[in-house]
Formats: sequence, C-alpha cells, structure tokens
Amino acid sequence: MDKKLDIITIGESLIELSTNSSLTVTPSLDKFYGGDTLTTAIAALRLGAKVGFISRIGMDCFKNFLLESWQQEGLDISQVKPVDGTNGLYIVSKSEDGHETEFAFYRKKTAATMLSIDDISSDYIINSSIIYSTGITQSLSISAREAVLNAFKIAKENNLITAYDPNFSSKIWSDEEAKESFEEISEYIDILFLNAKYNSKIVIDSNSVSNTIKYIWDKGISTVVIKSTIDKGYYIGYHGNIEFIKFINEEVVDDTGAGDAFNGGFLYGIANGMQPIRAANLAAIVSALQIKNYGAIKSLPTKEDVYKIFKGQNV
Repeated sequence: MDKKLDIITIGESLIELSTNSSLTVTPSLDKFYGGDTLTTAIAALRLGAKVGFISRIGMDCFKNFLLESWQQEGLDISQVKPVDGTNGLYIVSKSEDGHETEFAFYRKKTAATMLSIDDISSDYIINSSIIYSTGITQSLSISAREAVLNAFKIAKENNLITAYDPNFSSKIWSDEEAKESFEEISEYIDILFLNAKYNSKIVIDSNSVSNTIKYIWDKGISTVVIKSTIDKGYYIGYHGNIEFIKFINEEVVDDTGAGDAFNGGFLYGIANGMQPIRAANLAAIVSALQIKNYGAIKSLPTKEDVYKIFKGQNV
C-alpha cells in the first residue's frame, strides 16, 4: 500500500515577529509563523514531500492566520487540534550594534503544551514513511514528552523511519533534562541530528566527532548528522563511514531555523530514496538559501531554487 504521507512532524507552532533592526528603533514587526518541527515540515514540503503535522493550536486571534497559511502550503493539518488557549510567540531582532541576532520567546502554558498521547493516532502514524520530532517538543510538557515517545514506539513497531533532533537550548531546559529525554527515546531513533556544540551535554562527554558518532552507532542509531560551526560543515555517519561536507553559504542574514531547514531537506532526500550523503548535500543547499533572508519559514527556498544548484553537483 502506498503511504499517504512521506513525513510527519510532531511539535509546536509559534507566531514569529521579526525585524532586521533593533527593537529600540524599529517602527514595525513582520508577522509570520515558526517552530522547529514546523520549519522542518515546510522545508520538506516546499521540495515536494507530502507532509503532515501533529500539534495543538490555540483558538486566539492568530488561529485562522495559522490554519489558512498551512493550508496554502499544502500541509496536512488533519491532526492539528484546536483547543482553548493561546499560541506561542517569539520575536527576532538585531542587537543595538546590529551585529547579533536576539530572540524573545513567549511559549509557556500555550496550546501546544497540551499535546498528549491522545493526539497520536496509530492509523495516521503508520500511513507515513518518516516520523520526526525534537527535544523542543519534549520540553513543552510531560504529556508532550509522552506523546513523542508513543509516536516513536508505534513507528518502530511498524518498521517506519524515525528521526530526532535534541535542538538543545539552555533557555528551555537543563542539560540533565535534555539528556534524560534523549536517553528515553534513543532506542527508537534511526536518524539523529546533532549540533557539535552540544554533543557533550546530550550524548557523550567528548569533543571528538568520530567518537561521538561511533558511540551513537553502538546505541543502535544507524545514521548520524552533526553540524559543526567550528569546522564549518556537516559530518554524516552511516553504513560504518563518516563523511564531511562544507557549508555552502557563510554569508548569514538570519540563521533562525537553519538547522531545522537542513533537517527538512535531509528527510525529503531520505523519503525519496537518496543515500544519506546525497540527502545531506541537498539539505546543505536548503539551509544555505534559507539563511539569506529573514524569518525561519518565510525564507525557505522552493524546489526550483534548490535544484538549480543541486543538479549541478556531482554527488
């Protein structure tokens, strides 16, 4: 039976308000939407994947904007449940000197924190190929953490691919909480995305990329992607090999959601039968184009823009 969906992501949606100047001087903010798993979902969708999103949405003044935006994109929102409550929000701006990107998050007690095991439909999960979620989703609430674990268990029982990114942030939770949440779900993960800066906080206390990847392989996770800002590229570990590809574009306008955009490109590639190194090359293009403009999702490239570059690569 053909799968209805290529990828399902589980997480939260947030209203994004952004400006390319500081909040002190800007007269206005641009409105869009964001969220880490949602950015991954839209990145894959714009490349041509069939994508579903599991979440809860608040019935506030932003509800219709969000639902209509997702429908226009073609996102399957049959598992997005409206509930009484508000939607989360974050603001992206520049520092006073214009050199740093600053964030302000308002995401406590939002509709997404009500995500629970009741939102996970076995029929919906097994009618897809890849299930993806993050530590950000787990951090929403205990019930959200249970929902992610349940979805991954269902996926593994039905031989689906599972993918996970801790997306660690000390602003959201502690090192111990992040590590515990990863360990809880690790036996159900097939593809793991990491940021080298936080490997030791979540996985293993080692600065060695090769040691980290081998440790993850020993845990039964077959494919590992590690982003390294120091080495300016991505390490891809699979089939006993470790390969490296460089960042394509180092001219950053706004890197909000750049890693999430990469993940969407990578999962699109895997869903379409690409080997991990080829999927990573495509994903690097997605991320490189995304950081050229402001906004996590509104700056995501189209398939046409990505393939103009990807077709010229000999990979």
